[in-house]
Amino acid sequence: MTNPILKEFPSEFTTERLLIRMPMPGDGPAVYDAVTASLEELKPWLPFANYEQTLEGVEANLRESHAKFLKREDLRLLVFLKETGEFIASSGLHRINWDVPKFEIGYWIDTRQSGKGYITEAVEGITRFAFEDLAANRVEIRCDPNNVKSRAVAERLNYTLEGILRNDDRGVDGSLRDTCIFAKVKK
Repeated sequence: MTNPILKEFPSEFTTERLLIRMPMPGDGPAVYDAVTASLEELKPWLPFANYEQTLEGVEANLRESHAKFLKREDLRLLVFLKETGEFIASSGLHRINWDVPKFEIGYWIDTRQSGKGYITEAVEGITRFAFEDLAANRVEIRCDPNNVKSRAVAERLNYTLEGILRNDDRGVDGSLRDTCIFAKVKK
């Protein structure tokens, strides 16, 4: 297998309304603003939202994500409106197995931009990027069965629900939770 760090692929791409790209130093203020505006919606599903957020911490996290992208260890992607350049969501391709290759798409949106179809458009674009640019054989979306909005994205994009892993993980409140596994595979 080729060393993943040698893999060449774009660090940004567009959809009809969105610019999707790897994180860059200096993205911290925009992401911090979106996170703080969205904490209440994110807290039930994402552990990081239950910890104090600081501008410095968010910027450091984005710089680490930038380095991991370059090293091909994790491909975090930031989502911006093409028309205005406004940051609206965070997504990416995680839990990478380059041998297959397979990826898991994760995502969250700025609450102020929710309900406009942006996440569905972004995930559709990222799915296409995974299959066309990264030669994916499998792309997954994993979520809590109770995360209705996240499930709806997978369902709208015709991901197949392959199963629900029972008592698979701990929720942010410490309780046992199940995990839905949605997938698309190369045809």
